[in-house]
Amino acid sequence: MAHTQADQQADQQGVAQAAGAGEDRSPGGHGRSLTGRVISRLRRTRRVVWLTLLVAASAVLVQWVIMTPPLYFDPYYVWLAARSWPDIPLTTWPYDEVPHQVTRIGLVLPARLVQEVLGPGEAGYFAVAALGGCAFFAGTYLVVRSLFGDAAGLASAAILLVHPFFTMTNPFGHEITWSTGVVLPDMPGAGLFAIGMAGLVVASRRTGRAQTRMLLAAGVFLGASFLVREFLAFLFLAIPVYLALLRIPWRRNVTVGAPMLAILVVNLVHNQLVWGTPLAGLVSAATHGGQSRDYVTRELALRSFTRAMHDWHPLGLVFTVALALTIVGWAVTRDRRLALVLVWFFTLAVPLTLFSGVLDPNDIKLRAWLQRYWFAVLPALLAGGFGSLILMLRMLPAGLMSRLRPLAVVLVGTVPVALGGAYAAAAVRAVPDLPRDTAWDELRGYIGEHRELTLICADRRLAQTLTFYTRDVWGDPVWRGEIRDFPHYLPKVPRNATEGPMLYTRWRGMESQIGGGWRPSTEQGWTLMWRSSDGVLQIWNPPPSPPED
Repeated sequence: MAHTQADQQADQQGVAQAAGAGEDRSPGGHGRSLTGRVISRLRRTRRVVWLTLLVAASAVLVQWVIMTPPLYFDPYYVWLAARSWPDIPLTTWPYDEVPHQVTRIGLVLPARLVQEVLGPGEAGYFAVAALGGCAFFAGTYLVVRSLFGDAAGLASAAILLVHPFFTMTNPFGHEITWSTGVVLPDMPGAGLFAIGMAGLVVASRRTGRAQTRMLLAAGVFLGASFLVREFLAFLFLAIPVYLALLRIPWRRNVTVGAPMLAILVVNLVHNQLVWGTPLAGLVSAATHGGQSRDYVTRELALRSFTRAMHDWHPLGLVFTVALALTIVGWAVTRDRRLALVLVWFFTLAVPLTLFSGVLDPNDIKLRAWLQRYWFAVLPALLAGGFGSLILMLRMLPAGLMSRLRPLAVVLVGTVPVALGGAYAAAAVRAVPDLPRDTAWDELRGYIGEHRELTLICADRRLAQTLTFYTRDVWGDPVWRGEIRDFPHYLPKVPRNATEGPMLYTRWRGMESQIGGGWRPSTEQGWTLMWRSSDGVLQIWNPPPSPPED
């Protein structure tokens, strides 16, 4: 496969800079200063490295802007399991409810490592979430860049960074899905796979040992993605096809597969030591599922991709348009890179759709109508969309292009800016209204100053997030009272949950209200003790107990 123009320019620039850097222009030939050596090293650093760091820094910035607080249920149980590792009993609560989450050692072990360094508080949680976000957005840039150049790679990363699928993640505001800033496997798993695919593409332009090293690195990233999100193994089935489309020799499948096999062996040994069975993760994933709380038919399951893209936000249309462009682009150009993208998409889309209810609507293994299940193919779709536009524009006759050059210059300078500006405005319109974690920070300050408060009652969702804010950002306790929780789906608030101050929120996203819509009020004898400045959280004091006879 031919080099992209960006690759050729970067290679030439790197060679020229390396040659220049080898000359010592200091008076004595040996006395270059530390500053000079650092500058020389920076000059030799390839552009792709700086742009990858830029994308990663942008991912951290976006996470800071939206600042979703540590969330409950799956992210909370993963964090709890990381703190308890290797003592994670899969048959006791809460791990028996989510064994498929806590056996993902590609997420649990890094979380444990970060906790050892930064503590079990917010700082560690946000660091793990940020690493997952950096992997996803940087992986998107790298794989699209490897196929169609820097401009397409940066544009793809920018589209994802501000897309509502990755900004509207706060259930205390207006959520669409849980992604940026949340400790879940979807983004890091998709990011690792994308980086692995970028390695395969780059390896197709190398020979000899350089190709071997790149293929081994690609295998490491591909194998690691399985440790984070097990259903990404479906994508491994097409690795021989990926290599064939990239014109990498068939025998090189062994080179890619060797580190993947080694990672699998490490996973099996770990599972045997920790849970007594090497297949703990696979069994947990295979037995996960059953009757869905959502209404599911085979026809609805068959439309899982379009439902995931269109039912939650209008800008999901970006990805279906990208898929359509990719199909048209491949039909017109027959370019192998577009074929690679389509194989990537359909290799995951088919099993996702089948296991979301097409095979059995009463036994749902994968809820593919949720956007985050499709994160692993979003980089492929954007690569295909941009690549199709680039390739079809290059097919225009040279004579026509020369006659239209003045108009083309104007269009190239204005249309992308106009479209990008309109998209960005639509994408970020809801961001200023997101509550961040302001209310929770204020709550931590309040309970830290009121040590006489020894009991807080809350539904289980609030209670699990509250555990992070009874400690400082490093995990040291600031309040040592009791948190008494109850399931939010109970038809009535339990009596023992009205024996002390209640932490309450009026859920604004997709979450259901407690007690079938119950809320504390002065008419019922409740009194407001505290309220956050944005009105998201409240603490209510219960009515006085009736005097005993």
